[in-house]
Amino acid sequence: MNSAMMVDLLKSLSLLGGFLIIGMFLRAKFKIFQVTFIPASVIGGVLLLLLGPQVFNLLPVSGDWFTLYSLLPGVLIVPIVATVPLGLHINIKSENNESKILNNIIPLTCIGVAISMLQFAIGFGTQIIFGKENLYDVFGIELGVGFVGGHGTAGTLGSTLSEMGVVYWDVSQGVGTTTATFGIVGGILIGIALINWAARSGNTAMLTKPADIPEHMRVGFEPNIEKQSSIGRETTFSSSIDTVAFHVALIFMACGLAYWVQGVMKDLNIPILSSISVWAYGIIVMFAIWGIICKMKVDFLVDSRVRSKISGSFTEFAVIAAVASLPIKTVATYILPILVMVTLGFIVTVLVLFIYCKKFLKGYWFEQMIATFGMCTGVFLTGVLLLRICDPKMESPALANYTLSYTVCSIIFFALLDTFINLPITSGTTFAISATLIIAATAIIIGIVYSQVMFRNNTSSNK
Repeated sequence: MNSAMMVDLLKSLSLLGGFLIIGMFLRAKFKIFQVTFIPASVIGGVLLLLLGPQVFNLLPVSGDWFTLYSLLPGVLIVPIVATVPLGLHINIKSENNESKILNNIIPLTCIGVAISMLQFAIGFGTQIIFGKENLYDVFGIELGVGFVGGHGTAGTLGSTLSEMGVVYWDVSQGVGTTTATFGIVGGILIGIALINWAARSGNTAMLTKPADIPEHMRVGFEPNIEKQSSIGRETTFSSSIDTVAFHVALIFMACGLAYWVQGVMKDLNIPILSSISVWAYGIIVMFAIWGIICKMKVDFLVDSRVRSKISGSFTEFAVIAAVASLPIKTVATYILPILVMVTLGFIVTVLVLFIYCKKFLKGYWFEQMIATFGMCTGVFLTGVLLLRICDPKMESPALANYTLSYTVCSIIFFALLDTFINLPITSGTTFAISATLIIAATAIIIGIVYSQVMFRNNTSSNK
């Protein structure tokens, strides 16, 4: 790679940055984007897709840039996923003596895992509905990838399939991006409808009537400087190293080691280990790095909020790149099975969450259910948004429970994802469906048994 190529890379990233900003202002300007809470990265990505070579071809830029954009999510997903263990502290001690309510964390984690597996099963089942000869081998994995994983995880799918030498990796990545868009928009609209129903029927603990969404959350920014929150602690002094640079250095170091470990495993041709994707090694390596940091008692140098913002920044560029490079004509040929599996995904997700949470959670069941629904159809912040609507002052312990269960679910989800990407190819669709259903049933049973033991069947109250 020479300097000209590096300059061209910077120029291509600058185009993504420009459309990210355009997307942000369009979100703040138009009510339709505010009501649906479509992220700026998706808005900007769709606009760039329309103006690019795949649709109207109005931009005087090289088509190679869009080829780069299709590859970018698969690269950026490595640092995105590798950040998950960094700064991880699980502390379920309650300052308000609400230990029984905090016991909801394990049932919530179980149902989160179960929903992701059920979404995989529904997706793979779509192959049976439409005939496997009309779809590619892994079609359907995109439902769980797009719903529970979100736009960024579509890059994981594309990266893994590309490493496997699968020719349709970009199509699958595009379908994953499409389902993620359906998920985040539909999840918010359905979530708001559920909150309206729950408030009117007395199923919310904190609301008697639906709450208005704050203006700054709808437009996407807070104009009042005094109300703007900090992105985290400054754990180091810039005279030595900038705080953000320190966190980025840890993340990049983990990524580099992950590529090295993967390379060693491939050189040694170790069964199973040689086929694990690099992002999975990224998580393992970061667990080791974080363990060493904690062992050395210098964990004060890491701030989870700073880490989260760095991961979020990578995700924004991964999402807009994935949307902008969407192989729209190819994806359009699968629109009917996509719509069917998305519809079934919403129905099953709502029904299973509603029945399980109402029956087996102790206290604030709806608040915890709606947050988990947001996670299972969008991203973590989707769940926070829906929770804030039905608990405006965040007075319930639902946010703490949701945050901890989300963290554990994310680790389990990414640990299993590589397996379920490979399973339809190596063992067939029927076996993949059976495996997902077994794991889903096991997770649900564990959650139910734990709930029954801890709460002694007294699980139906709202507060």
